Amino acid sequence: MDIQNALIAFDALSQETRLRAFRLLVGYGPDGAPAGHLSDTLGIPHNTLSFHLNHMSNAGLIQSRREGRSIIYSVNFDLFTGLIRFMIEDCCSVDFARIKDDKKRGCAVIELTPCCPTPQKEKTQ
Repeated sequence: MDIQNALIAFDALSQETRLRAFRLLVGYGPDGAPAGHLSDTLGIPHNTLSFHLNHMSNAGLIQSRREGRSIIYSVNFDLFTGLIRFMIEDCCSVDFARIKDDKKRGCAVIELTPCCPTPQKEKTQ
C-alpha cells in the first residue's frame, strides 16, 4: 500500500457514521450484511447510509454484491489488512510493533508492546 491509498482509506473512515458502519461490517466478516440490516442496526436512514457506504466503496474499503433484492456489503479485508500493515511496517519501530506471518495458517499476527508507559498518579491522602 502506498501513502496515497492509505490517505484515501483514512479519509473515508474519518467520519463517525462511516467508522461505525465499517466497524459493524468488520464484525460480519467476509459474508457481510444487507444494507437494510446495517441501516436498522445503526439507526441511520437508508439514504444517509447509502451515501456513506458509497464513499467507503469508492475508497476500496468495502465491496457490494446483489443477492436477490438485497445489496450485501462486506469489508475488503485485503485492502484493510494492507492498511494495517502499512501502519505497522512503515510507521512503528520494531521495538513496539511487528507483524509475524504464519505461512501454515495463511494469517498474520500483530504484536504490540507498550511504548509509553502511563505514569502512575500520586495518591493524595
